[in-house]
Amino acid sequence: MRRLDPPVRAALRLGAYQLAFVDGVPRYAAVNESVELVRGARLERAVPFTNAVLRRLADGVRELVSALPEGTAREAALRHSYPDWVAETWERDLGLEEAIALMLAQNEPAETVVRLVRGEVAGRQDADVPGAWHVERVDGQALADGRVWPQSRASQLVGLAVGSGEGDRTLDLCAAPGGKATMLAGEVVAVDVSEARARELEENARRLGASNVRVVVADGRSLPPELAGFDRALVDAPCSGLGVLNRRPDLRWRAEPLPELQLELLRAAAGRVQPGGTVVYSVCTVNADEGERVVDASGLDVDPSLGDEWPQFRHRTRPEFLQSLPHLHGTAGFFVARLTVR
Repeated sequence: MRRLDPPVRAALRLGAYQLAFVDGVPRYAAVNESVELVRGARLERAVPFTNAVLRRLADGVRELVSALPEGTAREAALRHSYPDWVAETWERDLGLEEAIALMLAQNEPAETVVRLVRGEVAGRQDADVPGAWHVERVDGQALADGRVWPQSRASQLVGLAVGSGEGDRTLDLCAAPGGKATMLAGEVVAVDVSEARARELEENARRLGASNVRVVVADGRSLPPELAGFDRALVDAPCSGLGVLNRRPDLRWRAEPLPELQLELLRAAAGRVQPGGTVVYSVCTVNADEGERVVDASGLDVDPSLGDEWPQFRHRTRPEFLQSLPHLHGTAGFFVARLTVR
């Protein structure tokens, strides 16, 4: 494959995918489309080769894929198109059967859910997460007007877990693009290290009418000294993203766990919260190395009431935390903890 011209390689991969996985596309059409892509790239010499390879694949590729074993994590990774380390991580944390169920779920389209900011929306209100609506599609005009915000139920759950009130000062340490920051009540300082993302955050806050949000460009690990004495903090930390792979399928091939950075950010946020205040730590991944183990390493006290507030999302082995799983809850995979600062 490496010796093939890139357009030929891409056309073969597209054709093979259609033949193996896509229903409703006739075999001849899948082959012909790839052949025409090669011809369109002015590689006429490779047209017979492309045609022959795909016609041979068409005779048995579906049966070949269906016969692939999945008795181990590595076998399941090959069959369902995941890196070995992701499959092995999920097997370690969930067991093989659930790891396979999670792989299957993240190979299906993600839910289409919006947060209703104001007004009305055509759709179905979620039974578990207040403000979340299931819709057929995101209304572009409603989005432009700031009446809705595309946001998974699990992501909205994080904002609700913060529990900020009108009299609170809340620090959102990794805030862009602003979906969670604009959910929070009271005074909100939203921090992002990227100037471009911070500008996007400011624009989104304006569109959504979140005039209580003030944006600061800074590294969350070395904040300006005046950012202190907060009642609450939210650390929705950068992570491997293993809970949102159905929205970003390519991410699985370049994902990287970030536990050291996550721990630094969590401790930095806790240092800016006054005693008795709380820090919500969340990551959009299914990986204990970036969830439970980061919290355990922080030395912060866990608020066990979070699991009681949201029993439908209670972590099954650590009930003081929340965990949403795509194959169980039908939404993104998130880990959420609420911690108390001494």
